[in-house]
Amino acid sequence: MYQGAGAFVCGEETALMRSIEGKRGMPRPRPPFPAHKGLWEKPSILNNVETFSNVPQIIWNGGDWYAGVGTETSKGTKVFALSGDVNNIGLVEVPMGTTLRTLIYDIGGGIPNKRKFKAVQLGGPSGGCIPEHMLDTPVDYEEISKVGAIMGSGGVIVMNDRTCMVDMARFFMDFIQDESCGKCTPCREGTYRMLEILNKICDGNGQPEDITSLEELSHVIHQSALCGLGQTAANPVLSALRYFREEFEAHVNEKRCPAKRCLALLKFKVDPDLCKKCGLCYKSCPADAIEWKKKEKAFINQNKCIKCMSCFSKCKFDAIF
Repeated sequence: MYQGAGAFVCGEETALMRSIEGKRGMPRPRPPFPAHKGLWEKPSILNNVETFSNVPQIIWNGGDWYAGVGTETSKGTKVFALSGDVNNIGLVEVPMGTTLRTLIYDIGGGIPNKRKFKAVQLGGPSGGCIPEHMLDTPVDYEEISKVGAIMGSGGVIVMNDRTCMVDMARFFMDFIQDESCGKCTPCREGTYRMLEILNKICDGNGQPEDITSLEELSHVIHQSALCGLGQTAANPVLSALRYFREEFEAHVNEKRCPAKRCLALLKFKVDPDLCKKCGLCYKSCPADAIEWKKKEKAFINQNKCIKCMSCFSKCKFDAIF
C-alpha cells in the first residue's frame, strides 16, 4: 500500500501511477495506456477499490447472480456519500437504477427544517446539478449522463431552496481550479478565468456577456484538457446554467440573488409583510444592529449592520432580504 500526497488530480489513473512512483501527481497523454505501459513502465491494471471489491463476490456467487442486481446496462450496486441539506448523512449502498427521489427522501430522510428541495450535486466536485423535476431519474451510468451529471466518486450533495446556484458553481470551480495540477493550459488558465467570472457575478459586477463567456470557456476546456479533471471541470457550471439560468440572469441583469446568499447583493432589510415579530433576528445579532420590541416588527440599523448573515440564517420566515 502506498500513501500519496492526497491531490484530487490523482484520481486520474496516470497521475495516480506517477504519485505511487514517488513523482509529482500529474497526468500524461494516452496512449500508451496503463494496460500496456503503466506503473514503473510495466503493464498495470487500475480500477477503483469499489470495483475490485465486487470481484470476490462474483467469483463466489457467479456472474448471473451479480447481473441480477441493477439495470440492463449498469449492473450491481453503487456506494454513495449522502451529504448537504439532508437528514440522514453518510454512506449508503443501493442497486443501480435506484431513483434520486428514493435516495434522498426514503434513505436520506428528506430535507431538514421543513425547507424545500432545490437541487442535488451528483458525482463529486466535477459532477452536475440535477433539479427537482428530475428526481425520478434512475441512478445508472447512462441516465445520469443524459441529465448532465456523472457517477464519479458517488458524492451526493443535497441543496435546499436557500442555495444560490451561482455561488454553488463558484464553490466547486474554486475547488477544481485549486486542485488543477497546472500541466495543461486549458485547465490551468481556463478554470482560473471561469472562477474570475463567477466571482465577478456573485459580487454584483457581472455583465450579460459573462454568461456567454462561461459557456464558451466550458466547452473549450472540456474538449481540450489533458485529463478527466479538466474535461469535467465545467460540469457544475454547465448544469447550473442549463437548469438555473434565470438565477445567473438575475445576478447579472437585476443585481439580485434570488436565494439571498450572495453578500454583495443583499440589502439586509426586513420585509414588514413577512416579519412575524418573533425577535429571533434581534437575539442572534452580534452587533446590536436590529431594533425590536415584543409584538413589534424588527428593523435593521444599516449604520450598525456588519452583514454577518446571522439574522438571515435565524429567520424562519424569509423576512430578511
